[in-house]
Amino acid sequence: MSKPTIRIDIVCVVPQILESFITTSIVGRGKAKGLVEIHLHNLHDYATDKYKHIDDSPYGGGAGMLIQCEPVFACVEGLREQRAYDDVIYLSPDGRQLDQSMCNELSLHQSLILLCGHYKGIDQRIRDVLVTREISVGDYVLTGGEIAAAVLTDAIVRLIPGVVGDAESVLDDSFMNGVLDAPHYTKPADFRGMLVPDVLLRGNHAQIRAWRESQSLAKTKERRPDLLEGRDE
Repeated sequence: MSKPTIRIDIVCVVPQILESFITTSIVGRGKAKGLVEIHLHNLHDYATDKYKHIDDSPYGGGAGMLIQCEPVFACVEGLREQRAYDDVIYLSPDGRQLDQSMCNELSLHQSLILLCGHYKGIDQRIRDVLVTREISVGDYVLTGGEIAAAVLTDAIVRLIPGVVGDAESVLDDSFMNGVLDAPHYTKPADFRGMLVPDVLLRGNHAQIRAWRESQSLAKTKERRPDLLEGRDE
């Protein structure tokens, strides 16, 4: 079994959401090959009262509950005593928007802590002292950060060499070159009168590559013209 390329510790409120995720599909394959370590940490295990409370109402009033400092500091500081971490990432809708370049960067790290918010969020002092980076997976609000942590973990793990069997398929994905991916087709060549473009059937790799590049650019212009801003065409 290979030596793990990266270790990811996910600190969360509802680890059950992630238990099957980390053992199946691409992420599970990476774990099975020994290329990645993923550990779940339930914040309730670090609660200081017998009822395992980890949240309380915010000072100043207002709706919702906040995750308290005590369990988060206990968990994160305990992990840091065992090893150094490249980043402690808080998954938050007001963090920096996740993109492919960020995933590429994080995939080169050796160890990460992903902190999942819940309820109305976390005490600001956690963000001020423990968190080194805040990441958002989109301009919307989720009930908890577990799903966002799954998105980030998947995006990172699939980039680790050896996890995806066909490494070239990863390099051709949307956003890897700053543009969207071209259309793809498989057998049959004629399905209900809908034909695969002839250029893909000829076996001329130079023509296929040129076709895919033109299709990729056209799709990007139509759907995500913002990706082409400042780009020489």
